[in-house]
This record gives sequence, C-alpha cells and structure tokens, in this order.
Amino acid sequence: MLRLIRRYLESGVLINGVVMATEEGTPQGGPLSPLLANILLDDLDKELERRGHRFVRYADNCNIYVQSRRAGERVKESIAAFLKERLRLTVNEAKSAVDRPWRRKFLGFSLLPGQTVRIRLAPQTLERVKDRIRQLTSRTRSQSMEERIRAINSCLGGWVTYFALAETPTSFQELDKWLRRRLRMCLWKQWKRAYTRFRNLRSLGLPEWEAWEGAGSRKGYWRLTGSPPLQKALNIAYWAAQGLLRLSERYHAVRQAW
Repeated sequence: MLRLIRRYLESGVLINGVVMATEEGTPQGGPLSPLLANILLDDLDKELERRGHRFVRYADNCNIYVQSRRAGERVKESIAAFLKERLRLTVNEAKSAVDRPWRRKFLGFSLLPGQTVRIRLAPQTLERVKDRIRQLTSRTRSQSMEERIRAINSCLGGWVTYFALAETPTSFQELDKWLRRRLRMCLWKQWKRAYTRFRNLRSLGLPEWEAWEGAGSRKGYWRLTGSPPLQKALNIAYWAAQGLLRLSERYHAVRQAW
C-alpha cells in the first residue's frame, strides 16, 4: 500500500499536455488527496466527537459549530494545536476563521440566516460561475451562437447538478435571466447593422414600429439587451429553441430525482 501511494505521489502532473514532476504534496483534483486526508484526519474526527462538538468535514475542509465567538476562538486554537502536535499538520490561517455560519462557505455552499436552517449557494460560488459565463459570452469571443451555447451547456450542466443541493431556487432563476441577457448582447453584436437587426426582430414576431425602435436605438449593448423589444423577441422560448440549458429546470429535475 505504501509503495502504491508513493507511485501516486511521484507520478507527476499533466500541464498543457506536458508531464511535470511533483516534488511535494499531492496533485490537486486527484483521487489520492481526499483518500489520504480521510486516513490521516480520522483521528481529528474522533477527537471532535470525544469533545462533543458538532462538525462537518470533507477531505481537508472542516467546519466546527459552537455557540459563541469566544468558544469558537478557544476551539480553533486548541484544534490547531492538536493538528500540529498530534498529526504534524499546519492549519492554513488564511482560509481559517471564526465567524457566523452564513458568512462562511463549505464546498461552495453556505447557510441562510434565521431560525430555519436552509442551504444556499455561497456568494463566492455565484461570482465564480458568473466569471466563467462572462468568459463564454464575451463579445470578443469569435464563435457561432451554436458553438457558444454548446460550451455553456457543457460547463453549466454539471455545475447545476452538483449545486442542486441548495434550497434557493430563485438563485438559479436569476442566473437564467442574467445568462439570457448576456447571450442577447452577443447576438446583438453579431447582427451588427441596423437593417439586419430590424429584419431579424421582425422575423421573430415584433411589429414594425417596435422592431425599428430596437434596431435604431443608440443605447449601449448591455443597456439595450434589457429593453422590452429585445426581451420580447429573444425570450425564454427563443433560447429554448436554440438548445440553451435552462438552469432552473435542471435544478428542479435533479431535486425531483433524489
């Protein structure tokens, strides 16, 4: 078993198609890291259970829940000492803190404040997925709308399946709206000329006066994509016909399948 673990550790990592040697640590994202963490941190689990603490741990991520900040500071200090002296591990102080549960995140999730405990998407998680969507919907990204939607579906399909544990469906609905607006912005730039925009809006069912109102507008891309003519023409049904994944629908489908 030790020889197998050593082979894992010395196998190197693949970076841009090139195998690079690893001198310390375990490759991020590999199966060995959580396995070794569970083996080594089993002693931590038992110590926390012995002390009667409520906690949750996944690999090397751990949250411990106490009733006051003073208790949190005391537990943080004693557990850090236990990890250092007993397990010869060092706590990452930059990622560790004593705070309210709804101000901290765990595996991309957080908790809503209040008497009833509800799981939500952590604010950092929403910002990260929005950053990824911004990359995929950049106006300077030269690709067809079909390719763009295929890339978005591939990226967000697994994402929403993982985060369907969250009990805040409105987060996914708002993200749907924001994503469609980003795509309207890309499509508006692709159409370029005012007459092309007018013709396309007319073909999507807008009356002539409304199509000219949208096509002749001098507003910026982002502001215009929130206008009534574009929202009416490039609506939910339009993007569904283009094959765009609807996050809120996938969210409810995953939760119903559980």
